[in-house]
Amino acid sequence: MGQAGTPPSSTATHSTQRAGRTQTRERILESASGLFYAQGIRATSADRIIESAGITKVTFYRHFRTKSDLVVAYLEKQAAEERAWLTGLRIQGAPDRTLRELAAGIGAASCSPGFRGCAFINAAAEFADPDDPVRAVVHSQRSWMVGQFEEISKEAGASRPSEIARELMLLRDGAMVNGYVGEPSTVAHALGAAFASVIASAEPR
Repeated sequence: MGQAGTPPSSTATHSTQRAGRTQTRERILESASGLFYAQGIRATSADRIIESAGITKVTFYRHFRTKSDLVVAYLEKQAAEERAWLTGLRIQGAPDRTLRELAAGIGAASCSPGFRGCAFINAAAEFADPDDPVRAVVHSQRSWMVGQFEEISKEAGASRPSEIARELMLLRDGAMVNGYVGEPSTVAHALGAAFASVIASAEPR
């Protein structure tokens, strides 16, 4: 009870309820993210996520009407984290250092326990329909990444920044796949050398 025996304000109650809903949604999303990445999206059932999150089906579907909604939220979460990471390591005016940091980061991720490659490439492989909402999130994130590479290419003085950006993206994709199915410990060195070679060859004569 509040002062003079008055009940708690409805605003405070509603705020608490909203916070509780947000925490539950995040718990569902966290459980789904780990399972989707480790086991595959289609291989992970809604029931498995519900069990992992420790919730009821009613609670699950209150937050995510369909599994597709949850998959989209999972990829949007991955996109936000990847954007924050790449934005944080970019060194304005020093494209060579930025690419070295990027190569080192991908190399470190490749050597980490549970690494399964790029979440967006994995999702694209499972959802073939180009009009699927999942593919829309994948396309948006990959377009953003190419845009980052184009900006880096411009900083390096490349005469064909859009073409170089696509080449850098291909190298990044190859490194992510190699880190999963190949030898992770070689990824950082090989990717860094490849990035440097592409940028050097793209500099105006």
